[in-house]
Amino acid sequence: MPATPRSLSQVRALVFDLDGTLIDSKLDLALSVNAALAEVGRKSLPHEQIYGYVGQGALKLVEQALGEGADPKEVELGHNFFLTYYRAHMLDHTVAYPGVREGLAALESRPMAVLTNKPTRFSQEILAGLGLAKCFRAIHGGNSFEKKKPDPMGMFAIASEFGISPNDLMLVGDSDIDVQTARNAGSWVCGVTYGFGSAGLVRYPPDLLLDSLAELPAYLEGHALQPR
Repeated sequence: MPATPRSLSQVRALVFDLDGTLIDSKLDLALSVNAALAEVGRKSLPHEQIYGYVGQGALKLVEQALGEGADPKEVELGHNFFLTYYRAHMLDHTVAYPGVREGLAALESRPMAVLTNKPTRFSQEILAGLGLAKCFRAIHGGNSFEKKKPDPMGMFAIASEFGISPNDLMLVGDSDIDVQTARNAGSWVCGVTYGFGSAGLVRYPPDLLLDSLAELPAYLEGHALQPR
């Protein structure tokens, strides 16, 4: 069941997914994947198809783009080229979603972190390039911990860093992976409707579902009447 505004006051700190939640990076990701496919002699894929592969880390993204049965050497070559190409082009078209800057500014009294399956260095550089890195006490990527989302390891680590219980954390994300991560950690979860993976939120409903990050402060402060 959705949480009530009163119970949402329990949330003491926030953890944000990156791609599809804070930043619209889909075009740079798709262009980089197709560049990697060209490098290994494969045909390009429709961008919309690639968008559906985002969320489980760079290696999985390349593996899915190459398809089942791809030779491991081909996967390795494609993955390495993807990382090199993407690092050079990851801010060509990537921007913060509408409402993100306003939402983060209004939430600054709470400790905030990023937990993404994207490589840590890339995540840090993108957020710095967009002027958002300063909003977060920690930026953790897919190589920060032994296991990626939806494993709760990262959530537990962030809760420990902040000196609170995972029950007092809220994970904000756009996909079923984020919902599963929060559930596995015993944390609150807020979904956003505008990201890559919003279709998965039908199967894995979050505690709160918003159209803009700018709406979140009102719910956490008890000013919004009823989450949907």
